[in-house]
Amino acid sequence: MAFTVILHIPNDVPVAGEIDELPKPTDTILLVSNPRQRDGKDLHYLEPNVVKVIWPIERISLIEILEGRDEEKIIGFVRE
Repeated sequence: MAFTVILHIPNDVPVAGEIDELPKPTDTILLVSNPRQRDGKDLHYLEPNVVKVIWPIERISLIEILEGRDEEKIIGFVRE
């Protein structure tokens, strides 16, 4: 199951993307698929055809994990 994340890199724009598994305390790199800005635009320092990027964990200050569509709960009104 892929996780959608937002990576916060110091002195740079936040990067959105997908990772296959959450990083472990022993990991030194993070493999991110479909890297993009939060608004979906391309990152200016990556080539347009890049689909995966390896980021060193030491360059990332914060990782936000977004709720997936499968995990969303549908709440509706039920008439009794």
